[in-house]
Amino acid sequence: MLIYPDFYFDNVRDVKLDFLRKHNIKGLILDVDNTLIDFYKKFEEGTEQWVQELKNAGIKFCIVSNTNKIEKVKYVAESLDIPYFYFSKKPSKKGFMKAKEEMGLNVENIAAIGDQIMTDVIGANRCKMLSILVKPISEQDIFITKIKRPLENKIIKRYLKKMKKEKV
Repeated sequence: MLIYPDFYFDNVRDVKLDFLRKHNIKGLILDVDNTLIDFYKKFEEGTEQWVQELKNAGIKFCIVSNTNKIEKVKYVAESLDIPYFYFSKKPSKKGFMKAKEEMGLNVENIAAIGDQIMTDVIGANRCKMLSILVKPISEQDIFITKIKRPLENKIIKRYLKKMKKEKV
């Protein structure tokens, strides 16, 4: 289903190398707000090390963000030394496909990680990339995201219920 992620993790750092190898993932598209940094532009502890460890193992990265604040995205991208695209208008395919080209990988070898269903998950699913939803770092969000969260939380509850049934 287009609105369900392929996988759901507590945070980006829970996406481990063995998981990526198991799913033949060679590149990660990352969201910025509430995925990599909080409302105050702070990384959660261990995020920068997580990126470096995966880069050392050969995983490629690219940021695809909807924000129009280039300085924020540039700060995150430069801190992690990875390419980026901003004001991507997710769930549009455009930013995801630019990242695919930047990394030089096929869609089946790319996973997209983000904290929102309406942008990150739907965009990745539309592009036939592995979609990974993570819990938001903080409850503090920009206005438009605050509006969407209640609906997304209902979808997540249904998704988790479905996953529980499938495991039984």
